[in-house]
Amino acid sequence: MKLKTLMTSTALAATLATGALADGHGWSLKDAAAPYAGTTVDVVFLLRPGYEAIEAMLPAFEEETGIKINIIKHPYENALGEQVRDFVAGGDLDIALIDLVWIGNFAENEWIVPLADVQSKFPDAVDPDLDIDDFFPLVLNAFGGWNDTVYGLPVDNYSGLLFYNSCMLKDAGFDGPPETWADLKDVYGPALTKDGKYAYALQSKRNETQSADSFARVIWPFGGSFLDSDFKSNLLSDESQAGLKFRQDLMQYMPDGIVAYDHAETVNGFAQGDIAMITEWSAFYSTVVSPETSAIADCVEIAPEPTGPAGRKPALGGFSMAVASQADEAEQAAAYLFIQWATSKANAREYLERGGVPARQSVYQEAGLEEFKFVPALVESWQDGVPEFRPRFAEWPEITEIVQEWGTKMMLGEVTTEEGATEIGDRMEAVLEEAGYYSGEKPLAQ
Repeated sequence: MKLKTLMTSTALAATLATGALADGHGWSLKDAAAPYAGTTVDVVFLLRPGYEAIEAMLPAFEEETGIKINIIKHPYENALGEQVRDFVAGGDLDIALIDLVWIGNFAENEWIVPLADVQSKFPDAVDPDLDIDDFFPLVLNAFGGWNDTVYGLPVDNYSGLLFYNSCMLKDAGFDGPPETWADLKDVYGPALTKDGKYAYALQSKRNETQSADSFARVIWPFGGSFLDSDFKSNLLSDESQAGLKFRQDLMQYMPDGIVAYDHAETVNGFAQGDIAMITEWSAFYSTVVSPETSAIADCVEIAPEPTGPAGRKPALGGFSMAVASQADEAEQAAAYLFIQWATSKANAREYLERGGVPARQSVYQEAGLEEFKFVPALVESWQDGVPEFRPRFAEWPEITEIVQEWGTKMMLGEVTTEEGATEIGDRMEAVLEEAGYYSGEKPLAQ
């Protein structure tokens, strides 16, 4: 169930043969924004470095355009519910911040406007240097697209990477990180877990962290998946079970109470030198290499996630921003201008230097990126990832609750991996049946 190729910039241009996009001459952000000066745009931001980077850059945009960006900050765990409540009530949000797994829900409920429709409606707002093909195709399609349609432009983009403490590994006799998950457990695990230190930590708290960062992270590299080609549970397959059993075995080399670790606890444990390796989102790079937040800044190195029997299947995560359908015309135009600016090629380097992770291919081809040690591993991971790392359909918010509950029970030893997989599979299939996938009412699309 591979994601279909979405509309390219060539196709978009063919549909938008008017205004600034067509002639590309004399366009400026200031002139494009002039009709919307004084407009306020409401958007949700997360409490993460990528959003702090945009916020730091924002005064330049507001001064140039006269558009005010009103940022409502939420932790990740609250962001979906707060936005859904706003859209259902016809509230104030003018931009949707869309996680990889929310886009099916947002698109099918028509809370967001297709990018081509926005550009057709406001052709003079389209920067001729938008260059949508400059986004990594995997990232644009996974974060910004649904059902052959681009809605959002990628922002705050992540890939799962292996962060490792080279000093701890060297002291234990290793000259580099493990290449495979098996080596991490069988070779590095025993050597690095001693004296109150641990070889590895897998963030596994019961929320999306459990279902995505922990559960999904171990099924894919072992050849498993949530669903098979008929949209039935694949969690009892030999491959999925191998991954889930591997996680249970790996826990002996993790801190006690790992099932309560969210990203903050995991990143902090690594940054304080208590954990030798973590598989975490690229967005946390700036935290672990800053002397202000990390005691091991000089020891941090980055590698791709280890490979499993099915190869390297890194976690894929991140967001796009799309124009909200509930916004009025001025707000939609102003929202589009902001989204375009925040994700532009022109701003990608500054965004990167301030702690963000842009999805623009061109920025990673520039010179002078040696200080960003995560870049080679990140670019490698974005060449061929798994868009359906978490199924992207509208029902995922219901299914993730099921995975969280029973994935946690597995890790705590309250049920076996087979018992947990059976419960998740039965409940997941009930959700999908009610949604109409098995009757043919809905296409089998992730």
